[in-house]
Amino acid sequence: MQKEKIDVVAIIPARYESNRFRGKPLAKIAGKPMIQHVVERAKKVGMLSRVVVATDDSRIADCVESFGGEYVITRKDHVSGSDRLAEAAELVGISEHDVVVNIQGDQPLFPAEVVEQVARPLLEDPALPMSTLIYKIIRKEEITDPNHVKTVFDRNNNALYFSRSPIPFQRNPEEAVAPTYYKHLGFYAYRKGFLLTFVALPEGEWERFEKLEQLRALEYGYKIRVTLTEHDSIEVDTPEDLLRVEEYLRSL
Repeated sequence: MQKEKIDVVAIIPARYESNRFRGKPLAKIAGKPMIQHVVERAKKVGMLSRVVVATDDSRIADCVESFGGEYVITRKDHVSGSDRLAEAAELVGISEHDVVVNIQGDQPLFPAEVVEQVARPLLEDPALPMSTLIYKIIRKEEITDPNHVKTVFDRNNNALYFSRSPIPFQRNPEEAVAPTYYKHLGFYAYRKGFLLTFVALPEGEWERFEKLEQLRALEYGYKIRVTLTEHDSIEVDTPEDLLRVEEYLRSL
């Protein structure tokens, strides 16, 4: 019996209304809207069969269409990015066994390698429902910063917990060796069938307190495979971040 081909599809959620930066996907970086930078980088990833922007705003849809990108219009009332991702996965009509990679629309400088790294575990293990990326923390200030989510994982690289607090906690700080801390990067890969299951689950207790969606999967007993990457993410959360990105591009 011939093995079913599994497609890997990137979906890029892009909202116009953002609490910290309204219209962020359309903000210009080196003369091009940020969403165009993200789409063009995604299209360079060889394993991706499609790259689709999921948006609830006609201005973003028009922008994507203007540079030849693919988009779907989703509802405006989604509570989370995962809900928007799940609706988009249904709209693009892919198989429940296909892999959906969530690429954040505010990371215009992501290396192509990170998409391969986050999707590969699901291609290698048909029983795995989802995966994500982690990065070894180098800057000490990130350990205590709640905006940088920390994670711990087992010896099979399955996540045990994610937290805005430093984990693990070092009880005896006078010890010569300090723990290694890992932060979570916002790249996810889901099997499409699991993605639909995930968004149908009730909110988890840990998720409610930490405000971290991935904890819902762990609380309901699903595995999340973590892959250590050497690539940190540069996110655009404020207009000032745009300047950092432009400076980085000029340095290349």
